[in-house]
Amino acid sequence: MNRMVLLLRELVKWADFIKLSHTVFALPFALASMLVAARDNRGWPGWRVFLLILVAMLTARTCAMTFNRIVDRHFDKLNPRTSQRHLATGAITLWSAKFLLVISGAGFIFTAYQINTLCFYLAPLALFTVCFYSLTKRFSDYTHVYLGIALGLAPLGAWLAVRGSIGLTPVLLSIAVVFWLVGFDIIYAIQDHAFDQKHGLHSLVVAWGVKNALQGAFLSHMIMWGILVICGFILGFRLAYITGMFLILIALLIEHWLAQKRSLQWINYSFFRLNALISIIFMTVTALEVIFPFWRLRL
Repeated sequence: MNRMVLLLRELVKWADFIKLSHTVFALPFALASMLVAARDNRGWPGWRVFLLILVAMLTARTCAMTFNRIVDRHFDKLNPRTSQRHLATGAITLWSAKFLLVISGAGFIFTAYQINTLCFYLAPLALFTVCFYSLTKRFSDYTHVYLGIALGLAPLGAWLAVRGSIGLTPVLLSIAVVFWLVGFDIIYAIQDHAFDQKHGLHSLVVAWGVKNALQGAFLSHMIMWGILVICGFILGFRLAYITGMFLILIALLIEHWLAQKRSLQWINYSFFRLNALISIIFMTVTALEVIFPFWRLRL
């Protein structure tokens, strides 16, 4: 019993280290892309492809987050907001983090090999992209865009896993994810505005100031919403999707209303819960449109 408790605690610690809960951001968009790619089969690509997509998402994200924690560990120690992270406190050793980095990266490459040839060839580029983001705050104000591109690969990868070729739909979804990430990562970066200025780290919040950066985030989110509307129109989605777009718009407006308060508590609420809700709503209404096409009502 004690061994089981210790094992559970260890698993919880590592899940927290890689912020496993934050998988809820990109994964629903990847699954939505998978559903549309397998639309001829009511959204189901088969268990093998489905599980490989899940493993690829998990291993790629684990590799990227571990790399982020490793390269940012010195800044994390200095920042009061992040000083209790695992590498900063020694709860996880640097050696074990590097081991996880290698294992998860190799796991992603192997999983891509199991999917198809094109995914395998593109896997090293994808891995480089998702890890490179962590370095951009050292030299670019547009670090949020790099993060958006990293997460924007999820819908593209899922589509390639199902069809083995690219299409307009995953490209639009990926662009939407980029603008979505830019918007909410700017909001998240407000927390570190003073710290980043002091230590020479870059972000649009530092470059533009909080007020202007929030305006840019709002514009980015409206562009994201518009792209999703266009995507639904192209796919011929109707009632469920329209309802979902309305709910997503409300969530975005609430998010920016909360962000204006500039309170750490409200920013964390805005960042995680509302954006998790947005991605889940999008996946749900996409699933309804693909799996139950007879529910569509032409307006």
